[in-house]
Amino acid sequence: MLRTTFASSRALRVGVLGLVTVTTAILITSDSAEARRHRRHTARHHHSESARESYSPQFASIIVDGNTGSVLSSNSPDGLRHPASLTKIMTLYLLFERLDSGKMKLDTEMPVSEHASEQDPTKLGLRPGQTIKVEDAIKGLVTRSANDAAVVIAEAIGGSEEDFARMMTRKARALGMSRTTYRNASGLPNDEQITTARDQSTLGRAIQDRFPRYYRYFSTTAFNFRGHTITCHNRLLGSVEGVDGMKT
Repeated sequence: MLRTTFASSRALRVGVLGLVTVTTAILITSDSAEARRHRRHTARHHHSESARESYSPQFASIIVDGNTGSVLSSNSPDGLRHPASLTKIMTLYLLFERLDSGKMKLDTEMPVSEHASEQDPTKLGLRPGQTIKVEDAIKGLVTRSANDAAVVIAEAIGGSEEDFARMMTRKARALGMSRTTYRNASGLPNDEQITTARDQSTLGRAIQDRFPRYYRYFSTTAFNFRGHTITCHNRLLGSVEGVDGMKT
């Protein structure tokens, strides 16, 4: 996400939600094989003609006014895409809700299941029977995009990753993300996990506005985890003025 720094940060959050341009880059790089699988999947399951027509691996973007949500520029903003790693923004949204309500704390220890430990890289290398603090899990998601930590969060909140994904989809609808469906907490490939650039801009504005206390974690460039320094994949942080993170 990009903020201007000329005047008061709040007033000038007309700052382009650069989140979405970064967002679409991630979507594109992960989408070509997924798009082909999705088209085969939709053909097999006889999805609606409109859904088939709207899915495209081509570039999609949206730039919005951070204060009003007005669209300043867009390219296929409602075209269906697989969210890939951007999925973790919603995973963190639900975690921040728990923190905000006092149901969880930053030092709450969450158990690591065998299912969580088996997630494909990238990961923190968590092992079954271990625990991880909420704050470390947050940092693991925003720096390394750790899939094992995402599932730990999902199971701690939803009981199972499947139930948590249903919670994610319900929250998406409540936020007005009408074309987004979640099937897992990490963004690992799933044909049915879809979103749009417009929906991601909605989520980006919502998580920034509702959780300013926790939004700062998106600017994490590195943290120490069990004797190892975990560095962030987002090379724009610290090198482009105004970029404050959001996703790797």
